[in-house]
Amino acid sequence: MKIAVLAPVWFPVPPTGYGGIEWVVWLLADGLVEAGHDVTLFAAGQSRTKAKLEYVFEEAPSDEIGHTFTELRHALHCYARQDDFDLINDHTGLMGAAIGGALRTPVVHTVHGPVDGVPGAVYEQVSAVSPNVGLISISMNQRKPKPNLNWIGNCPNALDFDLYPFAPDRGDYLLFVGRMSPDKGAHRAVRTAIETGMPLKIAGKMREPLEKQYFDAYVRPHLNDRIEYVGEVSHGEKVELLQHARVTLFPIEWEEPFGLVMIESMACGTPVVATRWGAVPEVIEHGRSGIIVDDWSVAPAAILEADQLSPEACRSYAEQHFSPVRMVRDYLSAYGSMLDGLSS
Repeated sequence: MKIAVLAPVWFPVPPTGYGGIEWVVWLLADGLVEAGHDVTLFAAGQSRTKAKLEYVFEEAPSDEIGHTFTELRHALHCYARQDDFDLINDHTGLMGAAIGGALRTPVVHTVHGPVDGVPGAVYEQVSAVSPNVGLISISMNQRKPKPNLNWIGNCPNALDFDLYPFAPDRGDYLLFVGRMSPDKGAHRAVRTAIETGMPLKIAGKMREPLEKQYFDAYVRPHLNDRIEYVGEVSHGEKVELLQHARVTLFPIEWEEPFGLVMIESMACGTPVVATRWGAVPEVIEHGRSGIIVDDWSVAPAAILEADQLSPEACRSYAEQHFSPVRMVRDYLSAYGSMLDGLSS
């Protein structure tokens, strides 16, 4: 099959720092090639891939995040070549999904964000304007606000486990990895560190004005020799942090569609303590690879409970459920459903 994979344009594939979607797209494109398909990846020019690489921007335009014309040029570069492909898998935003309905070539769009609130309303409009664009979820919980969209498959994310070496010996610090947003909950991690007296390392993206405002108001005032912000780390630095943490904290309070850091942590042998929001119960097996709490106030007790979990069990669980082979198989099944539906 000739497949075009359209990545987000803002970061290279794979990313050098922040960029969870780009990691997934990298694994997918390479996995499809390994499965014998003819794949073209549309991404930033400095991307690395086993697929054929096409690009408009030689360097990822990270400083232009949200600029409509930048994203539009990138998507149209792919869509202009529609007749070269049997199917296009779009991983960009709503614009890519909306335009996809005008193509002759079948388009499937992976929904990496939430479908509640304004995004959900727009996805309903996209489905009305582009009813032939099939949608792929990354968790079943993600679909709950809009179960009647044109869902054709569910494809949870995956990891390249070679890039996440297992470390059986834990350190003594708590770890938070995520962008600086109230929904992600760095301030809740800080509260837990203060309550328990345990050291905390915070790593995450802080580029946008709202991220900086949140950080300055709720995180920076509490930084000291035990609560440390280490910045937006590289992949290698993140793995080092994950490998040697006592536990990774995931104190979200929003319907997160997936949460890649959870499987990154489990792959390194470090259990996760997380709130029961979004896809958390689909990603963590409570009592095996992490501890799920209904109220973050009990996080200190949950950390002690997580101490009893086996690092080997965390790694084994991640490998069993989030391998690239499984993800590629899921995507090929979704592609088949899309093509079968169009031919019937």
